[in-house]
Amino acid sequence: MLGDPEQEEDFQRFLRRVDEISSLVQDLSSADSAVKEKAIAEAGKRLCDQAASKEGASRTRVDRTVINTGSPDLAEAQTAALKEQGNEAFRKGDYARAVQSYTEGLEKLKDKQELYTNRAQAHLKLHQYEEAIGDCEWALKCNEKCPKAYFLMGKAHLALQHYGESRQCYQKMLQTDPQKQSLFKDCMNEVNLEEKRMKAEERAMEEAESGKLPAVSIKELLQKLNRPDQNILYYAGGLRLLAGAVKGCTEQTLFRTNNGFSLLRDKEAVRRGFCAERRSSAEVDLAVALLLLWQAVCSGNEANQHLLLTDPDVKAQLPKLLSSGVAEIQKETLALISLCSENEYGRRLLGQHRDLTSWLQILMGFVHHRDARAGSAMDILCALAAEERFVAQCSPLLPTEVLPLFTQLLASAKLVNQAALARCVGIVGSLCAAVGIRVQLAECRECWQACLQLLDQYLSSPPQLQECSFEVLGLMMNLLLESNVVIQGLALDISGRCMALLGDQDGGIVTRATGVLSRILPAAPWAVEAAVAGGVVKRMIRFLKVGGEITSTYALKTLCICTRSSREAQEALVKADRRFRVLLKLLDSENETIVGNAALCLGQCLAVPGAAKSLLDSNVVMTLLRHAGGDAARTSVQENSAIALGKLCVAEPRHLLQLRKLHGLTILNSSMKYVHSN
Repeated sequence: MLGDPEQEEDFQRFLRRVDEISSLVQDLSSADSAVKEKAIAEAGKRLCDQAASKEGASRTRVDRTVINTGSPDLAEAQTAALKEQGNEAFRKGDYARAVQSYTEGLEKLKDKQELYTNRAQAHLKLHQYEEAIGDCEWALKCNEKCPKAYFLMGKAHLALQHYGESRQCYQKMLQTDPQKQSLFKDCMNEVNLEEKRMKAEERAMEEAESGKLPAVSIKELLQKLNRPDQNILYYAGGLRLLAGAVKGCTEQTLFRTNNGFSLLRDKEAVRRGFCAERRSSAEVDLAVALLLLWQAVCSGNEANQHLLLTDPDVKAQLPKLLSSGVAEIQKETLALISLCSENEYGRRLLGQHRDLTSWLQILMGFVHHRDARAGSAMDILCALAAEERFVAQCSPLLPTEVLPLFTQLLASAKLVNQAALARCVGIVGSLCAAVGIRVQLAECRECWQACLQLLDQYLSSPPQLQECSFEVLGLMMNLLLESNVVIQGLALDISGRCMALLGDQDGGIVTRATGVLSRILPAAPWAVEAAVAGGVVKRMIRFLKVGGEITSTYALKTLCICTRSSREAQEALVKADRRFRVLLKLLDSENETIVGNAALCLGQCLAVPGAAKSLLDSNVVMTLLRHAGGDAARTSVQENSAIALGKLCVAEPRHLLQLRKLHGLTILNSSMKYVHSN
């Protein structure tokens, strides 16, 4: 309780005002439009009364923008309600009502950047481009680093065909928000495409008005095709004639500007023949003719590709045409999609398809065909695999939809198109760059077994499956970036197949088999034992003597793994590499990975009696000391060299004398501090 009656009365008045304002704020957020309108009016009245009652109330003006004073909380609530009204109208497609609500909000608070950009967006929808630009300019006066304002202004300038101004806006958008690199790229592509389209249309109109024959023939053929109630053969013949008449950009543009793409939508006979599930020979002819026409008008023409590939009917029909079972329709559908996938814009359009996983299945299924369809399907798959949306869509349905088909293809390698299968395996391997896809494949025992089965078939008939085996080994290398119980369980089988491939005549097969070995052996000690017993050390030393850099990298890593845990491997290496001539040569490599692994491997073998003594006449101490005290980017080079040097001196004290002469202990102490600090 308050002691003073006047204070008590003031306090009660204050509480009443709090209740009134709380009730008013609730009404401003009401779903009932009538209640909300009444609350907005009451809030406005209160603002005016409060402003009038205050002496010396000031308003700060910046150009047209007014910073409101008085009751900021109430004004903000009122404006927020109007903004939400506008947003709701925008969502419902009532853009005029949205503009009105945003305008009313700006009358209350004229420094709200969000209201200007929201109203600009509504103006764009109403094709009121000048008004949109004006709102964006005022938004930038409120916040000069508003990327949305630059984006919307760029859209408005593009619609007005102000291409230079549009590009400038998008560049400023990127400057204010460098994270919008992807959006910036899309926007600039849109400007370039639109400018190119307009120039093509202007040129086409000039030729049409001049009476040039190609331009006239396109218009005449389209007019003839627009005749109603003709039979299906009439349309099929006309479409083929039209396809033959399209020779270049001018004809492609005239086709577009004369509503050529509306043929599928407006002509029932054309639509029925194109969309039929079971086609007569005449309907097949019509579908093929339409596909040939689209190829002619879309070749190298991004504007036409956009119209075609964003058409809902076309998007729905393309996968159905691919799986139609009619060879000619499949061939021309593949040709059309392949044509569009040749450029980045076309690939992005294809990547926006709603169900790309079905495309993966359908296209992969063409591996069964031994004709050109298989190659075309793989061309498309290769292009789609580069699209992020495609990779993201593939991941969830991979185990149930795609993997069974893929494993079936691997298992029946001799019965399918081997060249296409090899490309298919390579594409799946590239998809494994996505961790989610790689994990699922690596956990699929059936997939691993199918890979091993294909390698078995290769071992029995090398020439036939050489390309497929090369790609399968690459896929296995990618999958072995993962570690799981399936891989551990199959480690012996995988390493056994690779050991069998080490004597192959194909250098690429040998290199990849060695790479798989270098990744599978760490998964299971028993696999290391089997490989060592099978003579892996002697083979790796042979590869190090004559192999290229990639093969040497894999071979050396394999030796490191074997000698780390197997005394038998250490002894085999000492025997195979007399006085460590191969390893000492590798220590002089410019490849830091090779140097680090050579030092590691050497250090692991010095436990073999007599190994350190065999190095007394070499310059190994100086070489290891140079690496231990060097400034290699990989600290493993310094660490492995220092450890090898320490083991060398322990195994044979005479090396320690040379180390002291070179002041090596000081260098080692300094370098090891550096290594451990990293």
